[in-house]
Amino acid sequence: MQFWVIILQLRKMFSNVKNSVFLKCEFAQRRKVMMKAKAWRLYGAADVRLEDIELEGAGEEGIVVELVTNTICLSDYKGVLLGTEHKRVPRDIATRPTMFGHEVSGIVREVGTKWKDQFHAGQHVGLQPSLNIPGHELETVGYAWHTIGGETTHVYLPSIVMEMDCLLPYDGDAYFKCSLAEPISCIVSAFRTNYHNTFCSHDLEVGIVDKGAMLLMAGCGAMGLGCIDIACHSPEKRPRRLVVTDIDDGRLSRAAQMFGLAYASGKADGEVNGVELHFVNTANMADPVAELKDYNLVDDARADNPTSTGGGYDDIFLMAAVPALITQCSDLLGFGGCLNFFAGPTNQHLMAEFNFYNVHYLMHHVVANSGGDVKDMADSIDWIGKGYLHPEVMITHVGGLDSAADATLNMLKIPGGKRLVYTHVNMPMTAIADFAEKGKTDPFFAELDRICAANKGLWCKEAEDYLLANAQKVEIGEPKEKIVECVIRLGK
Repeated sequence: MQFWVIILQLRKMFSNVKNSVFLKCEFAQRRKVMMKAKAWRLYGAADVRLEDIELEGAGEEGIVVELVTNTICLSDYKGVLLGTEHKRVPRDIATRPTMFGHEVSGIVREVGTKWKDQFHAGQHVGLQPSLNIPGHELETVGYAWHTIGGETTHVYLPSIVMEMDCLLPYDGDAYFKCSLAEPISCIVSAFRTNYHNTFCSHDLEVGIVDKGAMLLMAGCGAMGLGCIDIACHSPEKRPRRLVVTDIDDGRLSRAAQMFGLAYASGKADGEVNGVELHFVNTANMADPVAELKDYNLVDDARADNPTSTGGGYDDIFLMAAVPALITQCSDLLGFGGCLNFFAGPTNQHLMAEFNFYNVHYLMHHVVANSGGDVKDMADSIDWIGKGYLHPEVMITHVGGLDSAADATLNMLKIPGGKRLVYTHVNMPMTAIADFAEKGKTDPFFAELDRICAANKGLWCKEAEDYLLANAQKVEIGEPKEKIVECVIRLGK
C-alpha cells in the first residue's frame, strides 16, 4: 500500500512541475539522437564562456539548424553586460546558462516529422528572435533561451518557434545578408511605427510621410546606415529629402561614400533613387536647430501660416540616447511631426526637455519600438533577397566564433558598425579597413583586402565564400553538458 502512495505522490509532483513551469512541449522526449555544438553561454553579468555542449536532435517536432553567421547587436552588449539585471535575461542563468546573440543565418540540418511539409534539410533560413509568446513577450532568443542563440555552431528549435512563424526561408546569395535581416527588420518596423495626424480629424496615417522631409540624427552608425538604405530603396514610402547628421567627419565621409556621394567641408549633397540626401556635421554648429531647419526651408512657402513646418521635419529618427539631442529634435519637428526615439538607452531614468506647447498646438508626438515583428522580418528577408536593400553597408568588422565575446563586451570601446561573426571559424575580429595592413604578413587577409577593395571597401559574397573555404575551422570537443529541455522556463 505504501508503494502506491509513493507512486501517486511522484505523479502529482511531476504533474505540478509540468503544468506550472514549462510550455506545452516542455517535457520533450529525451531523444537518443544528440548533436555536438560549441556555444558561448551567459552565466552572469559579463560572464560568458565558450563551451562544448550536446543538443537533442530534431525528433518529431523540432528542427536543427547549423548556423553560419551572426551579427552582433548593441542589444547583445546590454544583455551580456547586465546579466540578470536585464529585463529579458532569466534570474537563474548561474545554474541554467542561456545562449546569446540573435541575428542569425543558417542551414536546416534535421527536420522533425511535424514540419516536413514546410522545411527541408539544406534549406537556408533566418530567425525572428522575438517569438511574442502571449504573456512571455520579453523571453526572446539571445537572452532567455538555452538551446537557441547566435554565437554557436548549432541550435535546436522547439515546435513553438515554427508555430509562431519565426523560422523564415531565405533565398538570397549570401549568409551574412540574412543575418542582417533582423536589424533591418527593426528599422522597417520603425518606419512603419511612425504615424501622422490629419488636422481636425481622428484619422491617422501610419508610417513616415511619403515624399516628406526626414531627419536622421546621429545617423552614421550601423543602424543609421540601414535607415538611409531603407529611406532610399524601400519599395514602400520614401522621403523626398533626408538630412543625416553626425559629429565625426570619418563616419560622415564613409556614410556618404556608401551612397555614392563625395564628402567635403563638413557636408555632402546629392540624390539617390529620387531622395535628396544631405550629410551634415553638427559638431561645430553654433545653432544646430536653426542650421538644420535651413536644409528644409527651400520649398516652405507658408512661413506666416501657423501650420507651416517652418523648416521643421515630418519625421525625425534619433539614433543616440542623448538628452540634449532629444530636446533639439523637439525643436526640429514640423507641424504634425513624429519623433522616433530609436536609440535604446541603458539609463532607466533618462529624462530630457520636450516642448509640450508644440505637442498641444503643433501635434508633435513621440514613438519608439525595440524590434520588428514576423512580417517586418519576412519583408526584410524578401527585400534583401530581391536586391532592394544593401545591408553590407552596415558591416565594418569580421571575425570568428572565438572572437565573439570580446567583440560584444568591447563594442563601445572600438568604433565601427556591425560586427559579423562566422560561427564555424576562428578568426580575430578585424576591421575591414585593417585587412590591407594585416595582409602585408598574412596572405589570407591580403586576399580578403583585394576582394573588398574591388567592392568599394564593402564585405560581399565573394569575401564570404573565400573566408568559409580558407579560415581556420572551429573544433568541437567533448561535451560539457547535455541540454534536452526544448523550451525556456517561464516565469523565472
